[in-house]
Amino acid sequence: MTENKNKPDENKLIAERRGKLDALREQGNPFPNDFRRNATAGELHQTFHSHDIDALAEEPVEVRVAGRMMAKRVMGKASFVKLQDRSGQIQLRLERDRLPDGVYQAFKKWDVGDIVGAQGVLMRTKTGELTVLADEVRLLTKSLRPLPEKWAGLSDQETRYRQRYVDLIINEKSREVFRKRSEIITYMRGFLESLDFLEVETPMMQVTPGGAIARPFTTHHNALDMPLYLRIAPELNLKRLIVGGFDRVYEINRNFRNEGVSTQHNPEFTMLEAYRAYTDYTAWMDTTEAMLHGMAEAVNGTTIVEYQGETYNFGERFMRLTVEEAIAKFNPDFDMSKVRNRDYLAAYCEKIGVHIKDAYGPGKLQVEIFEETGEAELRAPTYITQYPAEVSPLARKNDADPFVTDRFELFIAGREIANGFSELNDPEDQAERFRQQVEQAAAGDDEAMSFDHDYIRALEYGMPPTTGIGIGVDRLVMLLTDSPSIRDVLLFPHMRPEMFD
Repeated sequence: MTENKNKPDENKLIAERRGKLDALREQGNPFPNDFRRNATAGELHQTFHSHDIDALAEEPVEVRVAGRMMAKRVMGKASFVKLQDRSGQIQLRLERDRLPDGVYQAFKKWDVGDIVGAQGVLMRTKTGELTVLADEVRLLTKSLRPLPEKWAGLSDQETRYRQRYVDLIINEKSREVFRKRSEIITYMRGFLESLDFLEVETPMMQVTPGGAIARPFTTHHNALDMPLYLRIAPELNLKRLIVGGFDRVYEINRNFRNEGVSTQHNPEFTMLEAYRAYTDYTAWMDTTEAMLHGMAEAVNGTTIVEYQGETYNFGERFMRLTVEEAIAKFNPDFDMSKVRNRDYLAAYCEKIGVHIKDAYGPGKLQVEIFEETGEAELRAPTYITQYPAEVSPLARKNDADPFVTDRFELFIAGREIANGFSELNDPEDQAERFRQQVEQAAAGDDEAMSFDHDYIRALEYGMPPTTGIGIGVDRLVMLLTDSPSIRDVLLFPHMRPEMFD
């Protein structure tokens, strides 16, 4: 737990507020639930932004508002309050002689952070600020802990992530990030549904983990006395639905991978996965460009994306390079005549400091070199295509060159945002790929896939030519909100348990 240098003072304030709560209890229920607001701050500012002092005086508008008291300024017989709700802030003016007997004196003992309700008429102050002149004001919830100081805010990052509720109270930027996150997901849904996609839900717990190369979380079902796995991807179930005749399906939901935690990784994260029949992987590249173009416009009002001091244009056609072209581009000394020679690739990995295993074939070594030397250099939106079949166990091999698959990954700002490919729908080829994954697992690869017999059976009924894509929603939100860490776009990121006194 982060040590609070002002902890003794904070404890004193908490004790004072508890004393006030005790006094309120003696008067009855200190947490009433019979006040109903009829307007939010944002609605009032939007509706009455053009009403001046005279207009509001001529036709009085009575409103009931409620929210958290973020500031109070007491001036003898009149006081001002900044009231904050989900939509913003509205000012209250409280006059001793306008309120019922005793209410103004009681209000003076209320604290910043308390939640209050007020009824009154709209007015404008001499400075032109829209204000509720209160006829009634009530304490709805007593806040026992003081909010961080206005100007210091909640500066400690760990505290912001642990106490997101305080961060959201204090930090308008944080609130805006999560509003935009919601807008991004809403846009995704609307975009896909406009293309006649069907939203579905598939199991979070699976008997056989699959759909991606990753380490799963393991749990146990007591009643059935069997191990289960939190899903690492919904892919295989979504493709079962393609077999069943749902030609266009998508899911936006959680995946779980028992891997590291960093500014780009959280063990629980949100993915969009979508599949459609009778297209190829190049169509998904075009569709993804169109979706990101429209999303940036809808969420930020422009296709120009500013991220951590760099500028990207989501309105321009994204660059496209094959894995081998990327190796050549970022490694001028690489002998491209030996780009599929395992011995040369292994030696080059050693030269650039990449640790490899004996089980790695030339395709895996190619990707190791690309990830080490090229991935971070892909700043502007770029598709890397034609990934080796060795590292693409669910992707269709290219007809002209079976060493590679019809697959792409989208990189922006040096990180992977999306992964898509033409799906492997040959059940015998898929079974052989699964067997290779099992062999890799036996050789010590704890991220290798299991053999999913039921999925092979599904393919044996026939899956039409299909393409799919997975998009990391959290990383996309990071880009469109200029957030440096994935924890900034997760309401409750995973952290080590907090130690309480």
